[in-house]
Amino acid sequence: MAKRKTQLPVFTVTQLNSLIQVSLANALPGRLILRGEITNWKRHSSGHCYFSLKDNEGGQIPCVMWGSKFREVRFDCENGLAILATGYVDVYVPGGKYQFYAEKLEPAGIGDLQLAFEQMRKRLEAEGLFDAAHKKPIPAYAMRIGVVTSRSGAAIVDICDSITNRWPCAKIYVFDAPVQGEGAAAKIVAAIQKANAMAKHLRLELLIVGRGGGSMEDLWAFNEEPVARAIYASRLPIISAVGHEVDVTIADLVADARASTPTKAGVIAVPDYREELGKLHSFKRRLYQNTRSQVQHGKNRLATVLASRVFRLPLGPVQVAAQRVDELAASLFYAAKSKMTRFREHLERIRRQVQKIEPSGVISQQHIRLHHFQSRNQAAVVKVLSKNQLKLAALENKLTVLDPRSVLNRGYSLTMSERTGGVVTDVDQVQVNDRLTTELAKGQKIHSRVEETEGPKH
Repeated sequence: MAKRKTQLPVFTVTQLNSLIQVSLANALPGRLILRGEITNWKRHSSGHCYFSLKDNEGGQIPCVMWGSKFREVRFDCENGLAILATGYVDVYVPGGKYQFYAEKLEPAGIGDLQLAFEQMRKRLEAEGLFDAAHKKPIPAYAMRIGVVTSRSGAAIVDICDSITNRWPCAKIYVFDAPVQGEGAAAKIVAAIQKANAMAKHLRLELLIVGRGGGSMEDLWAFNEEPVARAIYASRLPIISAVGHEVDVTIADLVADARASTPTKAGVIAVPDYREELGKLHSFKRRLYQNTRSQVQHGKNRLATVLASRVFRLPLGPVQVAAQRVDELAASLFYAAKSKMTRFREHLERIRRQVQKIEPSGVISQQHIRLHHFQSRNQAAVVKVLSKNQLKLAALENKLTVLDPRSVLNRGYSLTMSERTGGVVTDVDQVQVNDRLTTELAKGQKIHSRVEETEGPKH
């Protein structure tokens, strides 16, 4: 009897992938932590992240992290970053591949907040937000100060006590904002912007932003990028006072000045009135001593001046000047008198020379010459005019002979065609029905029409 052949099970691809999915789910723990280095990192427009994790032995596994989970990650993920990923393994049935679904990411060897802080610090430092060139000076004697912090926290008490004890004349304006927890960063940004918007109205000169101590997570709102950019963009100079002396936040690095504690913020913000009074007393003493010294020096100089010749004989320079004026006047008088004498002598010499010339004879002789010249000139003009009149009469006779209308007075006529406008000298120049104008002597004219032509035609 023939042995019956064993029948193998038949699966569809989807059935096989589903079977593998169930087998993996039964064989592997529900959640596990996977250590590896990020590669092929890509964040989709949907917010979901796709990447792979690899190890030093060459192993690699594709990973997925949904956008809702990735929003909880505080640091920047990038290729080459070693992380600890918490999640589970499952099969992507449509693609027939298994992959790791990450629910939480932590940097390997360093806390996620610390890594996020370092990444933020490097990025903002590269943009120049920490540069000293952008930091605004703190007013030396601020009278109106704004404080961005929580009204219910201890920091506001420390700041106000410090300012009031050191500079009682200052006025403080509090811009309330939560300093930790979800949404705190946005509230701090809004408070900074509000203070800047009201700065002109309140005449604010300075802004303190801060809070008391706490864990790195408690202080994290002051490490967020929006807060850093709001501090950088502030028109008011800002003192950052976050945490205790050992705590350093991004806000501290961007601010125009950093106070290690809220109490120290008051020390930086305002001077101590006692020290300023001491300085004033010192200035007063020095001013008194300097004034006294200057007065004594002035007295000594005055005594020296009063002892001088000018003050003993005040009219001396005036008398010397008057004498010098008299001398100059006398010199001027004698010089003018001498010049006038020489001028009179010169005029006398000229008068005598003119008398020798006898000007009346010279004038008579010039009159005779002028009369002779006028007679000759008149004769020449008459001669030229006569000659030109003869030439003009000859030309006029020639023009009269050449004038075609002159023959009209001897019985001739001049016929013109109205069609051509020319003189008719030949029968070929007219046509039947042409209108003609015949001009006679004395401007008389006859108008006619050609009815017939006779004579040879050329």
